[in-house]
Amino acid sequence: MTGLNDPAFFDRYAHEYDERDAYEPTQTVDFLAGLVPADGRVLELAIGTGRVACPLAARGISLEGIDGSSAMVEQLRAKPGGSEIPVTIGDMADVAVDGPFQMAYLVFNTLFNLPGQARQVDCFRNVATVLEPGGLFVIECFIQDVTEFDRHQRVATRTLSEDAVNMEFLLHDPVEQAVTYQRVTFDAQGTTLRPLRLRYCWPSELDLMAQLAGMRLRERRTDWDRTPFTAASRRHVSVYEKL
Repeated sequence: MTGLNDPAFFDRYAHEYDERDAYEPTQTVDFLAGLVPADGRVLELAIGTGRVACPLAARGISLEGIDGSSAMVEQLRAKPGGSEIPVTIGDMADVAVDGPFQMAYLVFNTLFNLPGQARQVDCFRNVATVLEPGGLFVIECFIQDVTEFDRHQRVATRTLSEDAVNMEFLLHDPVEQAVTYQRVTFDAQGTTLRPLRLRYCWPSELDLMAQLAGMRLRERRTDWDRTPFTAASRRHVSVYEKL
């Protein structure tokens, strides 16, 4: 399954990404907009189709993006206001843009698309280089429930109808902290495969990555609605501040 962590890997999903992976941006945009002035300069890593960037930019925030998939960015360009957002095509871990920014952010678990701990650390360090002192790095991540695997694997039916079935096959590598997915659709058109590999991190590991990059945790919530983070939380929104 080569190419799973290539920056351009998501080209294959661009035509259906917004439809299949619904993401309601309102609370996300409210949260992010509340962290910077209306004229603040902001960077989105893995900007994708602009589901968050477009409504955030519509609030008057100066926003730039990075993404490895030119096909995803084409979808962004087709949206109202999308053609006005500068986007650099490249690996988000390199953060190949000129700062300073008041805030950078990364949503929808996308940090975990980076292939391993080293590149995730690179991402934190390179974000820190383009943030101004006191600038913020905001990330949204799930917390992996390892109990859902039986002998490091899982098979699940996601949707089922008289015309189609969507299934998910997963392999868990606890040493690499990686989960390899194969999301499969069986329907009248045949079989469609949607592979994915995520290298997950625990919140404490992310805090250490931030520390190595010269940042500290400012706040952590369960979700964009600012629900308090607890031991029962299965996801988190973490805000790091550059020292």
